[in-house]
Amino acid sequence: LEGDKTYVAIANGVLGGGFADNPDGASIGFNLFADDGIREQAQWSRYVDIIAFHGATDAPTVDVWQEGSTWWPVFNDLTYGEFSRYRTLATRNYVLEVTPGNDRNTVVATYDVDLSGLAGGAAVVFASGFLNPVANNDGPAFGLFAALPNGAVVGFPARVVEQTARLQVIHNAADPAAATVDIYVNDAMYEDDFDFREATEFRTVPAGVQLNIGVAPGNSSSSADALVTIPVTLEAGKTYVAMANGVIAGGFAPNPDGIDIGFSLFPTTEARESANYSFLTSLVAFHGATDAPAVDIIARKGWFRVKLFDDLAYTDFSSSKNVIALNYTLDVTLADNNNAVVASFGADLRSLGGGAAVVFASGFLSPTDNNSGEAFGLFAALPNGTVIALPSATPPSLASAGKTEVELPQDFSLAQNYPNPFNPTTTISFRLPQAADVRLDVFNILGQNVATLVDEMRSAGEHQVTFDAEAFSSGVYFYRLNAGPKTETRKMVLLK
Repeated sequence: LEGDKTYVAIANGVLGGGFADNPDGASIGFNLFADDGIREQAQWSRYVDIIAFHGATDAPTVDVWQEGSTWWPVFNDLTYGEFSRYRTLATRNYVLEVTPGNDRNTVVATYDVDLSGLAGGAAVVFASGFLNPVANNDGPAFGLFAALPNGAVVGFPARVVEQTARLQVIHNAADPAAATVDIYVNDAMYEDDFDFREATEFRTVPAGVQLNIGVAPGNSSSSADALVTIPVTLEAGKTYVAMANGVIAGGFAPNPDGIDIGFSLFPTTEARESANYSFLTSLVAFHGATDAPAVDIIARKGWFRVKLFDDLAYTDFSSSKNVIALNYTLDVTLADNNNAVVASFGADLRSLGGGAAVVFASGFLSPTDNNSGEAFGLFAALPNGTVIALPSATPPSLASAGKTEVELPQDFSLAQNYPNPFNPTTTISFRLPQAADVRLDVFNILGQNVATLVDEMRSAGEHQVTFDAEAFSSGVYFYRLNAGPKTETRKMVLLK
């Protein structure tokens, strides 16, 4: 040791085998780790000086944050075997969160750290033990400790943070025998007398543990009456919709795509409780009609048409889509033939700006072949549990009897892209009264050509092109259509 210096030497590491490797590749062999810049008292009498040491062999590089802070960690990028720089802190109570380095969203552990009695003092805070004791010869579990200059070692109490998720349950099982059910979670009543085409509001439920969800006949006496019990484990911090769907008894038509129609719960984490912006509605779709084939859902407004949900087979959830909150017609078509319209429905989203909904197909295309169950329909479940039946709408002219071709447009036109703003894809539609050489370019705000979407001969009629801006940054872009002697330009906004 050098004269006139103050050291801390931490004996750390392992001697034998049977221990997990360090995830960053650091050597975990037993050693002494020393620092020669140690303080026995604070530089200012009303504060405490803290230095940290990473001593957990199976833990990755970590940051230590004050709860609620996102600007700068208390200790940054500590790798196993490293000391931090000193931090001077006010003497009060803290809640400190340990996270992987450069990942503020994942909290490994949370501790109550009381520094109120350390005014003018100093401490070495050290991470100790194993994140996974089972993989390390059942050694001590991970913890956070402080060594004071007088040799006292204080263990900071871990804060038990309940892991939770958000859950909405929708009853969409069209079997008349399940018209009214009771829902149990781990033997406790979750929803009493739950009717077909009803939904719960989003609720906070335990995550990270197995939940046994039982579905019993209405007016059941306990979970022992359950017709089916399904174990699920939800991931903390996620938002789920669980769709109760399928049939329990016999006498139902098989699914035309050969998919099992037995009763089950179908979860998704794609659903949202709100949209990112007040002029958008967040939608996710579910195919819940047991006797229906795979379908597409086409959003129609005037002559504008865009495929909103693609190739939904029975029990499929779509990905989440942000849609401008306007009044639309939704055409449910066969997945392999968008000219074959199964049914059309009105979808007025104007009151749902900033909100969200789960749009679900329900009932039977042929009730007489399915124990006279409810007929096919399209419904929307809102986050507060309200379920809206979407009204039937006039199908597109393309679906009228005997009509197999679209009427040719009379004028050249370039439509506003949809959705707009968008992230990361949007659809650009245009009309050609006659065949023409077409070029469709995208320009940034500086006028630079950043993409050419079409550069070929196109026939007369309506055309749609998808622009994928995954590789582009947020901002204003322009798209220009050249078709023969005609040119038109429009603006679009990419929001990431």
